[in-house]
Amino acid sequence: MNSALPLSQMPVGHKARVVTLMLDGFSRRRILDMGLIPGTVVEVLRRSPLGDPTAYRIRGSVIGLRKEEASRIIVENQ
Repeated sequence: MNSALPLSQMPVGHKARVVTLMLDGFSRRRILDMGLIPGTVVEVLRRSPLGDPTAYRIRGSVIGLRKEEASRIIVENQ
């Protein structure tokens, strides 16, 4: 069984499936509008030199998320 962890803890090059979003308000709406809903597969592409933000591939698009937001997106290893 795969264990759930925050997206911010996934290593570069790995894929994960979104389990739940622990966000509300504007942040939640923005993440949902990007297509990041439960069941979506996310690939960690690269981190900036200082570690924040991180680039992710979501539904064919590359987006950058700050660690604060990514830590509130719970995923399972793919």
